[in-house]
Amino acid sequence: MKGKQVSILIGVALLVAGGLAACGKSTSSTSKSNQLATNQSVKLSAKSEVTTLDVSKAADSTSLTMLYHTQEGLYRLGKNEKLINAMATKTTVSNGGKTYVFKLRQNNHWNDGKAVTANDFVYSWRRTVNPKTASEYAYLMAGLKNYRAIQKGNLAPNQLGVQAVNKNTLKVTLSKPVAYFKLLLAFPTFFPQEQSVVEKNGSSNGHSSNQTAYDGPFTMTKWQGTNQSWVLKKNTKFWDKKAITLDKMNFQVVADPSTGLSLYQKHELDATTLDGTQVANLKNNQDMKTFVGGTTYYMQMNQKKVKALRNLKVRQALSMAIDKQQLAKSVLRDGSKAPMGFVSQNLSRNPKTKADFAKDAYVKDGVTYDLKQAKTLMKAGLKASGQKSLNLTLLADDTSVTKTVAQYIQAELQKLPNVKVTINTLPYKTRLSRSNAGNFELVLSSWGADFADPINFLSLMSTGNTNNNGDFSDAKYDGYVKDSENKDANKPAARYQDLVNAEKRLMTQQGVVPLYQPATVEMWNSKVSGYVWNPAGMSRGYQWMKVEK
Repeated sequence: MKGKQVSILIGVALLVAGGLAACGKSTSSTSKSNQLATNQSVKLSAKSEVTTLDVSKAADSTSLTMLYHTQEGLYRLGKNEKLINAMATKTTVSNGGKTYVFKLRQNNHWNDGKAVTANDFVYSWRRTVNPKTASEYAYLMAGLKNYRAIQKGNLAPNQLGVQAVNKNTLKVTLSKPVAYFKLLLAFPTFFPQEQSVVEKNGSSNGHSSNQTAYDGPFTMTKWQGTNQSWVLKKNTKFWDKKAITLDKMNFQVVADPSTGLSLYQKHELDATTLDGTQVANLKNNQDMKTFVGGTTYYMQMNQKKVKALRNLKVRQALSMAIDKQQLAKSVLRDGSKAPMGFVSQNLSRNPKTKADFAKDAYVKDGVTYDLKQAKTLMKAGLKASGQKSLNLTLLADDTSVTKTVAQYIQAELQKLPNVKVTINTLPYKTRLSRSNAGNFELVLSSWGADFADPINFLSLMSTGNTNNNGDFSDAKYDGYVKDSENKDANKPAARYQDLVNAEKRLMTQQGVVPLYQPATVEMWNSKVSGYVWNPAGMSRGYQWMKVEK
């Protein structure tokens, strides 16, 4: 996810509970009392309001997180990317990885009492890929048979490779093997929808808590579509309701960290996100938890628009001139980490050794700071490009953090000989529009993982990818990515090496400049336990939280 979709939400976007985490790090600890409090409710906050509860249309972090807790899909994402059966009780894979048959549990129901069936998945997926729905996340279904023809309007949505064999058997046909397909199924876009409710609500579906069907551990109440607060209540129709400890989660929108900390200190919130200044002032507080993983902030260089940026030495010079350790530790001061590469740390692991992908694919020169070498490279690069100087405009969002980062980068790059950088900050939507149109020279971008696989990052820099705004193009890189998606799709070890090779090639060619891995630092009430960090796929697990005495 890019832009504001990767905004971290307090107690919302990237926490999971009961040990169900993807692969992140946390300094969190839990209470040792093991005695439950009578009042099993928590007070949490989000940085933005819910925009929709429509499974096909939700795209922002707050809305997706609410869907994780009010809906039940085929799988849940567990610790170290382990998939845990949810609606699926048995999965059979055949036809070289192109055919999946899921046996569904028969004891889950929508909140109106109707059984959740295979037809609910079929209806949901067909609705999502229908071009008329205009789903932002429909592309996640690109591996399904006939997806592209349906998106182009050449086939009807009912030709999608998904069918209900019977009430409790779902069959999925892919156009080619997709190594990470099961991981995708834990994402809200693949959750079922109750057709009768969607059709009854029409264009208002998901626009309020009363215009939504729920088959997950909680139902939402007190949300009319635009309000700044809402409540999640335990769903009595949920198949695993006996495992749910929490009775209620009270949410409110709190965008300002100062306001959040004040509410936390008044015991009006059980969790709040801190900014860099607050982290420095509260670094010894035992309530403070730090979470890192799943997102990378980086700088794209427009090789199509700026001739000098086509020169490898120029791109390397720009990267080496930025002290990324200082950016994380002294400028941001919020627990963020210097990157090891484009793919974030704590996202995916070697299938054999379990080593972090970022460590296996590490290329020191791609992220190192060496101003002396950077000056030498810039002089040589400019000469080879036939230029005496380089005047660049750095495009960035107009948020306070991004402005600070942009100013730091400007100062660092202008230490290079004959380089001048001008900053242009714009509202997120305007900046994103210009980025997507290639209307920039340098731009600060971000990407947060939708699922725990390196391809979610690496596919972005493939030639022609819509997110490859800097027009980086390298045949070897494209070859490694294609091999991982095609000939090695069913060979875990070989596929992993393809992706390692792709990351190394990207960094060797300095296709992008990774800047930092953002951290979320939060204050958490020590009586609330049972949660850990999930850097990919956002949250999945408030249902396993508990409040201790």
